[in-house]
Amino acid sequence: MNRQLTLVRHSLPEIEKDRPAHEWRLSEEGKARARRLADVLKSHDIDLIATSHEPKALETAQILAAPFGLKPQMIAGLYEHKRGNMPYLSKPDFEAMVRGFFEKPDNLMFGEETAEQAHERFSGAVHSILSDNKNSKIAIVAHGTVISLFVSWLIGKSGFKIWSKLGLPCFLVLDMQSKELIALQNIS
Repeated sequence: MNRQLTLVRHSLPEIEKDRPAHEWRLSEEGKARARRLADVLKSHDIDLIATSHEPKALETAQILAAPFGLKPQMIAGLYEHKRGNMPYLSKPDFEAMVRGFFEKPDNLMFGEETAEQAHERFSGAVHSILSDNKNSKIAIVAHGTVISLFVSWLIGKSGFKIWSKLGLPCFLVLDMQSKELIALQNIS
């Protein structure tokens, strides 16, 4: 049997332009979307939900965990690409920065770590979770950029193209043995 992993991008946050994104919490619409995502994931028989410590991911994980009777486990290393030193950017400016981030993974394009550094950190955390929970059906709630890095390096596809397809929230199912993306579903 192939080992599957479900990666969940957190739900829609309340944007606070004067606060760094890693401090944002879910909006009311984000909470409603997370509940819809929980309904979809009920059929996935998840027994472990790991999450980033960032509020928007943790809140998403708590909503997803409730139907399963689980408590999300916060895991170091699952947080988003470090960019707390960046001001709020318009959508086109932010997308341009993210494109450069994926296209030049060994260059510090913006924020405090390169794409290679973010991938190494996130990938290490994911593989540690998988190794420590060999018989569990796992969902990891994290962030768009690090999820896209992980998936792109695993399946050999463009990270920016993957990132561009991710909604708030969404989930991806990966076959870790064959290194294939089995599903990507956005929830609105």
